[in-house]
Amino acid sequence: MTTAATLGIHPLFHDAVEHLSTDARVALSYKRARLLMHEYDLTTKDVLDCSDKFWALQSDPRLPFDLACYTIIAAHVGLAIGTLAKYVDHRPDIAALVNSLLKFDTVGLYLLSERGHGLDSFNLETTATLTPEGFILNTPREEASKWVPATSPSFGIPKVALVMARLIVSGEDRGCRFFIVPICNKTQMYRGVRSTRLPRRTGTSPLDFSVTTFDNVLLPITALLGDSLEAPKNPLQAWWGEVWRIPIGSGAITGPLVQALKHGAYIGSSYSLHRHVVGKTPSPLPLMSFWTQRWAMVQAVAVARVLDVWYPLAVRQSVDKALKPDVRHAYSVITKAGIARLFEPCWRELVERCGAQGTFEYNFMARLECDARGVVIAEGDILSLCIRLYNELILGRYSIPAPAHKETLLWRHAEGLLRTAREYVATCGNHRSEKANAYVLPLAQAGVSAIGHALAYSAAIDAAVPKPLLDVYECAVIRLDAVWYSESAGLSSFEQRMREDSASAAVMPHLDQYLHDLNIAPYVRAPIVSDAAWKAYVKSLPTHSGNADANEDPKFSFRSEVISARL
Repeated sequence: MTTAATLGIHPLFHDAVEHLSTDARVALSYKRARLLMHEYDLTTKDVLDCSDKFWALQSDPRLPFDLACYTIIAAHVGLAIGTLAKYVDHRPDIAALVNSLLKFDTVGLYLLSERGHGLDSFNLETTATLTPEGFILNTPREEASKWVPATSPSFGIPKVALVMARLIVSGEDRGCRFFIVPICNKTQMYRGVRSTRLPRRTGTSPLDFSVTTFDNVLLPITALLGDSLEAPKNPLQAWWGEVWRIPIGSGAITGPLVQALKHGAYIGSSYSLHRHVVGKTPSPLPLMSFWTQRWAMVQAVAVARVLDVWYPLAVRQSVDKALKPDVRHAYSVITKAGIARLFEPCWRELVERCGAQGTFEYNFMARLECDARGVVIAEGDILSLCIRLYNELILGRYSIPAPAHKETLLWRHAEGLLRTAREYVATCGNHRSEKANAYVLPLAQAGVSAIGHALAYSAAIDAAVPKPLLDVYECAVIRLDAVWYSESAGLSSFEQRMREDSASAAVMPHLDQYLHDLNIAPYVRAPIVSDAAWKAYVKSLPTHSGNADANEDPKFSFRSEVISARL
């Protein structure tokens, strides 16, 4: 596989996207996805078994530049190829399709959710009716249109989708199944398939997101994934069996956020060190000399370092076949919630402390904040996933083993929240009551995230992450639930601030080394990291000058009159 040093300098990731049109940026995202597919050269086994190469792709340090590129890859590799991979050994036609997908000669899509059925996709309405000629795929009404996947034919790439639909045999609903459906060739849609492109999502990396419908699309018998036409005994369990790649994706999708935080920590810290302000002191002061600036930067460095250690361990637990499926899914949810809900406050402070520079496209930081909202929703909305998981933990259907370092303050927090939730349920009658809806469900997201934060901290201790960074990470987590730590751990708000000050001060003497240890510098492209980089960037921008004389413009003649009067 190509070395990391080579990967970081490919011209496709040097393009200044702020100068491109929306469609040019979408086209670039597809080119970048193709590049990554060729560089990583995944096999069917890599995807099916989630090999080290598969996980390395999820953590490629270039992905934060272009979350649209990752969106393409996540559906193409994790969902489409991942689902099809189970069938290649006994379906030569599917083996040929997967080979085309691995080469990125065809783009794979995953059409599950519908406009009227997002979190309740089990109740989708698209139908595939068995006839003597094959299956007839239909969208019965607008609410059943497939929602969001990029199905347009506008970028010269053939696309094929796994479409989930209700199998109808002899007028009977036999449950939800996946069907292989050709969507478009290089230039146009296939007959009966309609793609309506949605406007660009605000502030994000653009992609050709669409609403897709089917009008009497004839599919061959081989379009059905699986052999049985019988109705499943347990429809919901069978549905989860069909979408088995979604739980894997729930954890995998946060990989780019970890890499993004490394980028942001490096960019923000470099900017804060070289940018000076003139105050009442004899000489200008670097921004980093102000505590509020310093905290945002060292927090990002520490959290990025800890999450970078934990992520590969966490996602491997989500595919560990020695664990039960529900526990594997739990680790995916814990990974997603733990990373995303800590990323958000860190990133927000980081971007704000870069001032106006942080808002511009060329530094990608404000855009990534918008892209992160898509990560929160994709592969299962975090809040809904946490509610389902936390209820199961509260009811004791299974448990998450304590980390190796279970004496930590962060694990005490996770255990304390779960204990409180169980006490609430005991007073509510049952976990489905209105009281539970009001008192227990709001605890779910914080409770699941707390488990992730404690597991990450323990993993960082084992990985010998320097203590100053561990202490800052701990303070960052405490900030998320300062009241609990004050009420239940005896840390007053003043003591919490003192801990933050001590921890951040201990980082500063080693900050250069800690930034180096993020191993992200070769990939950073933001021009604000140094004065030299900024000046070089400005020279590349369109610049206007001219020879017009304002004194000859009647609109500005008042200036001469005013000056003459004063004289």
